[in-house]
Amino acid sequence: MSIDIKFDGPYAILTLNRPEARNALQFTMIEALSYTLDQVAASSARALIVTGAGPKAFCAGADIKELMDRSLMQQRQGAQLGQRTFDKLAKLAIPSVAVLHGYAFGGGLELAMACTFRIATVQARMGLPEIKLGLIPGYGGTQRLPRLVGEGRALEMVMSGRTVDAIEAERVGLVNRVVAHGEPAELGKAFMSEFIGYSRCASQFAREAVVRGMATTLEAGLEIEADLSTLAYQTDDAVEGMHAFIEKRTPEFKDA
Repeated sequence: MSIDIKFDGPYAILTLNRPEARNALQFTMIEALSYTLDQVAASSARALIVTGAGPKAFCAGADIKELMDRSLMQQRQGAQLGQRTFDKLAKLAIPSVAVLHGYAFGGGLELAMACTFRIATVQARMGLPEIKLGLIPGYGGTQRLPRLVGEGRALEMVMSGRTVDAIEAERVGLVNRVVAHGEPAELGKAFMSEFIGYSRCASQFAREAVVRGMATTLEAGLEIEADLSTLAYQTDDAVEGMHAFIEKRTPEFKDA
């Protein structure tokens, strides 16, 4: 299998499993990823961890040999498949983290940017090198990167194709945290443990407020926040959380 999925308590652990090719993405892998994300969405998992098999790479990008000798329509359909699948990841109801070790290039970095969070070991290297092949990113890189690091830095990376290390990636906001080298799934679980103990309802509302607000004006974003915060007050978890605070005890959230 090129895409492996394992459920471990509150975690779903998704592994790109093609280490002999540094986990380069084939179209069949992207299709399998889409199906696997549906499995995750239907599960009781509270967080998704995305990793790559082997010590060399999270994902080295698209399989270049597979991209050659395709018609105009085939190329567009391939881009739309990648965008549609990565957008499914971005819109999961539960938070996700990409654990970057080794290389995360091209489609691999685009996959990571579709996750809610990214963490990287100090050995990680990442970039969008498509320009070096006479191409541009096609799986969302030109859109998600500027939203993470700003227009100027995104243009620099996309138009030069240069590689950034983990330290620079953290500094510019491409990754959330640089972590010590370790087993990727365990690194992901340690990071996501900070997010899984709260009400799933509140977590979804918080994330939706930020994501929707970033796509509009401040005025419209404040309206979105007002609507979603009002909805949050109507949940059983909000009642439990406030009572627990007054009673000086740990709340027992039921995701309702």
